[in-house]
Amino acid sequence: MKKSIIKSAVLTMCLVIGCGACRSESEDIIDHQEEKVNPEIQEPLDTLGIKGFFLLNEGNMGSNKCTLDYYDALTGTYLRNIYAEMNPGVVQELGDVGNDIQVYDNKLWAVINCSHFVEVMQQSTARHIAQISIPNCRYICFDGQYAYVSSYAGPVQIDPNARLGYVAKINVNTLQQVDTCVVGYQPEEMVVTGNKLYVANSGGYRVPNYDRTVSVIDLTTFRVMKTIDVAINLHRLELDRHGFIWVSSRGDYYEVPSKTYVIDTRIDEVCDSLELANSEMALAGDSLYVYGTAWSYLNNSWHTSYAVVDTQKREVISNQLITDGTDDRIAMPYGIAVNPDNGDFYITDAGNYVSPGMLYCFTAQGRKKWEVRTGDIPAHFAFTRKSLQYDSNR
Repeated sequence: MKKSIIKSAVLTMCLVIGCGACRSESEDIIDHQEEKVNPEIQEPLDTLGIKGFFLLNEGNMGSNKCTLDYYDALTGTYLRNIYAEMNPGVVQELGDVGNDIQVYDNKLWAVINCSHFVEVMQQSTARHIAQISIPNCRYICFDGQYAYVSSYAGPVQIDPNARLGYVAKINVNTLQQVDTCVVGYQPEEMVVTGNKLYVANSGGYRVPNYDRTVSVIDLTTFRVMKTIDVAINLHRLELDRHGFIWVSSRGDYYEVPSKTYVIDTRIDEVCDSLELANSEMALAGDSLYVYGTAWSYLNNSWHTSYAVVDTQKREVISNQLITDGTDDRIAMPYGIAVNPDNGDFYITDAGNYVSPGMLYCFTAQGRKKWEVRTGDIPAHFAFTRKSLQYDSNR
C-alpha cells in the first residue's frame, strides 16, 4: 500500500480505491528506458561485488502503477520500467502499490500491497515465476528455506474493529504457504535473529487506538512467545550487528512525536530510546542512517530531518547525511539504502506523489555523485550480486 503524503499508513487507508489491471491484452508494452547516470564508470567493473540494485516504485494508491527500475553498477546505467518488457505476458504487470522488495534464493520478491500478492521473479532476469496470494501484504524477510510475509489480513480501510494481522510462512522452494501466525494489529516490518522473528505492529487501521507492540515469534513452533510493549504506531525494524533491534514509532501526528527505540534481543525488552524522528533508516556498519518526515496536525506543517546514529554508543553523531546542500532539492525523502560494499548511500524523492520521482546517489561523505528520474513514488531497494541480463541495444 502506498504511504500517503504524510508518510502514514494510517492516513492512506482513508482513501480506499478499487484495484484493476494496468494493461489490457491489447495494449502496447512500453519498452524500458535506460540512461547513463554515473560518468565515473568508463569500463565494466567485473570485480565489483554489488552488481546493482532494483528499485521498486510504489505508484499512487489505486492507480496500478507500481513499476520496477534497475541500476547497473557495472556500467553506470539506470533502467526504468523493466518489468513490463521482461514479462509481456503478464497482463496486470506489477499491480497496485509496491511495498517491499528483497533478493533471496536467486529470486526477486516484490510485495504488492493493494493487489494482495507477492510477485516472485528470477533474480537475473526479473522474469515472472509465480504470484503468492496474501491479503493486504506488507513486508517480507527470510530465514533458511522460508519467507515470512506480514499481512494486515483485512481489507484496505480504516476500521476501529479491524482484525488482528498475521505473518504468513512461505516455503521458498515450493512457493506455497505452509503456516500462519496471528500477531498484533496491522503488522509491518520484521527481522530475524537466532530462532526468533520480530514483528512491528502499528494498529494503523484502529486510529487513534494504535497498537504499540512488537510480537516475538518462536520459529520452531511458529507461535508468538512474547509481546514487547514499545510505543504507538510502530513501523520499521533494523537489526544491528550487536544484537539490538532499532524500532521506529510514527507517533500520532498530534501530541505524540515520532521516536526511535532500541530492543535488547537477549532479554526481549526495550533498553533505550532516542528523541529522533524516524520515517526510514538503513544500517552501514555501526552507523544508522535516519531521516524523518514528521507531519503535525497541530500546525499543519512538515518537519524533515536527517541524522547518523552510532549504534554502539546509541547517540546521534551528526544531524546531517548530505553535506553538499543537495538536501534542499529533495521535496519529500521516501526511501534510503546504503551500498554495503562501498558506503555509497541512496535517497529517493517522492516529489508530489503523482509524477515521476527522483533518486540521488551520495558518497559515504554525503556528496552527491549522480541523480536520475525514477517511476512514481520510488521507495524500496534490493541490492544484487548478480547482474540483470538485458539487451542494452533494444
